[in-house]
Amino acid sequence: MLEVKQAKERAEKLRRSLNRHDYLYHVLDEPEISDQAYDTLRSELAEIEKQYPELVTPDSPTQRIGGKPLDHFDKFKHPELMPSLNDCFDPSDVTDWNNRLEKISPGSTKHGYFCELKIDGLAIELIYEKGVLSVGSTRGDGNIGEDVTQNLKTIKAIPLSIIPEEDVIKNLAREKLLGIKDAVISGIRDRVVVRGEVFLGKDQFNKVNQEQAKNDGKLYANPRNLAAGSIRQLDPSVTGSRSLDSFAYALKTNLGQTTHEEEHQILSALGFKTNPHNKPCKTIGEVYKFRDYWATARDKLEYEIDGTVVVLNNNLEFDKIGHVGRAPRAAIAYKFAPAEAQTMIEDIVIQVGRTGTLTPVAILRPVKIGGVTVSRATLHNLDEIERLGVKVGDTVLVGRAGDVIPDIREVFKDLRTGREKKFCMPKSCPVCGEVINKIEEQVAYKCVNKNCPAIRREGIYHFISRKAFNMDGIGPKVIDQLIAAALIRDSADLFHLKEGDFLNLDRFAEKSARNAYESIQSRKKISLSKFIYSLGIEHVGEETAFVLAKKFKTLDKIATASLEELRDVSDVGPVVAQSIHDWFSKSYNHKMLQKLETADIKIEEERPTMRNEKIADKIFVLTGSMKTLSRETASQKIRDLGGDISSTVSKDTGYVVAGENAGSKYDKAQKLGVKIISESEFLEMLG
Repeated sequence: MLEVKQAKERAEKLRRSLNRHDYLYHVLDEPEISDQAYDTLRSELAEIEKQYPELVTPDSPTQRIGGKPLDHFDKFKHPELMPSLNDCFDPSDVTDWNNRLEKISPGSTKHGYFCELKIDGLAIELIYEKGVLSVGSTRGDGNIGEDVTQNLKTIKAIPLSIIPEEDVIKNLAREKLLGIKDAVISGIRDRVVVRGEVFLGKDQFNKVNQEQAKNDGKLYANPRNLAAGSIRQLDPSVTGSRSLDSFAYALKTNLGQTTHEEEHQILSALGFKTNPHNKPCKTIGEVYKFRDYWATARDKLEYEIDGTVVVLNNNLEFDKIGHVGRAPRAAIAYKFAPAEAQTMIEDIVIQVGRTGTLTPVAILRPVKIGGVTVSRATLHNLDEIERLGVKVGDTVLVGRAGDVIPDIREVFKDLRTGREKKFCMPKSCPVCGEVINKIEEQVAYKCVNKNCPAIRREGIYHFISRKAFNMDGIGPKVIDQLIAAALIRDSADLFHLKEGDFLNLDRFAEKSARNAYESIQSRKKISLSKFIYSLGIEHVGEETAFVLAKKFKTLDKIATASLEELRDVSDVGPVVAQSIHDWFSKSYNHKMLQKLETADIKIEEERPTMRNEKIADKIFVLTGSMKTLSRETASQKIRDLGGDISSTVSKDTGYVVAGENAGSKYDKAQKLGVKIISESEFLEMLG
């Protein structure tokens, strides 16, 4: 056994050697020793630290994994705003952006641009005190993120400490930056703030999903979701098992850099992994070429990208031009067009929704689009099928609208063989066999059998969903088993289940049965708007439910309201009013409400959490997609501050909030003279 002094010296040498080999392997991709040799050195260090715990340091390679699982993540305030970027998809948008920069600061673009690949991952911030990683955090809302240091330490591309000063100086010489050597060395002895991206490679993503499939676990939709979920694991060993990767892309400490390109060079000199494909571009024409090249070459990469980032290279000009809201004016995300792929329609089937509406769905030969395997696409209705001219067996172009929802964009009729089959709407419901009716003045067909298993099932799925009762851990598979076991017939039956009922279900033991029972019982308090939404009344979405709750205050008043009273509510027209009135007139719905009442469901009146005079009593319409907030979150914030949400633009609309790819609501607002605000302006209003 080594003496303390000898052990300390040996541990220091081992740490330095292991950190160097981590850098060579994970950053430079130039390993000098075998994995077995590395493991031997690491085992020796671990043994010394076990004998002398006082010798363990924060930057020891043994500390990458080993922390205890956390109860929660602490909030962390960023030293300065961690911004998000405005998106554009069209070259003309980039030209407009470039012209705005010249208008704000003439000559600002003469120093050129720096172009980066936009990694489809999770933004992080790393803070090094005296060369050692002290805090790693997520972006959060830009001001406050979450402290995930323990998890980020498991990522070997993220250095636990900045490489030795003598190596930094050698690297600066390589980058021809010796002129700022003193500033760099002085800075790393104090505090360095670095920003980057955590992501998951394509191969590793596939491996994780293969393991999930073997264990009948949930399959992840894409690498970004898996990377984000991995970083937010309370147990760091789970994060460590995912083999995440990382690139650094910004240096927020002044180490003498004058351009964004120099930031990348300094980061590389300090031992951070930077993307080798990033490059300076002298002209806006080179920017277009960079983006267009990677739009076609991205499949060659080992990770997913969804566009490029263009940054004004000169840091002085970048800071001078400033920000709009949370986005810097002098940087933009130049994204790729929504991903598309060619495949075949193998079948067209009918899906019965919670209101009985029949929706045709195309069953596709599985194809990867934007990193996600797509096997189904909605065809909406019979009119859409006729418009596209779709037949079973057709070769089609499938895209993901907003990179999310698969839809059929084009039919390649010249590839037909003559064996394709025309689709016909069935004469009876494919689930219950009852006759279906075409809805007057609409293109929809409906099953009108209120006892149709599909309608009941979809209604219960809706009832437990996140926007309704939000029953954590109770998903469609559990609902299917409960229905099959005749334990529930409608949504209200869920609250009358006993803990032992779950033991009759597949894969339920005592603990999982107790968790399921408690999840349901913990949801007995609900706001009036969410309760109305949970009932699944046809044409009544979140916004209409909120308007009804605000107007009538109680469920009884809504249930007994006349057609005239319902029609007088803003955002409720004759069709919606009739639907609400009809729902509350049905005896079987009364019975379900009575069962909910006997289950002691507490329906709380809708009240704003705090009043904001900029928001209160004003009607907002949201159009397009927002980067900072989901539509659901934005709507809830408006309601919490005393405002209203509407799905239609009228002369009574106070503001239209226009996100990316704003549609017809934007055009209508312009015609009516309604004030249109950007996402950043909306965020400022929210405070």
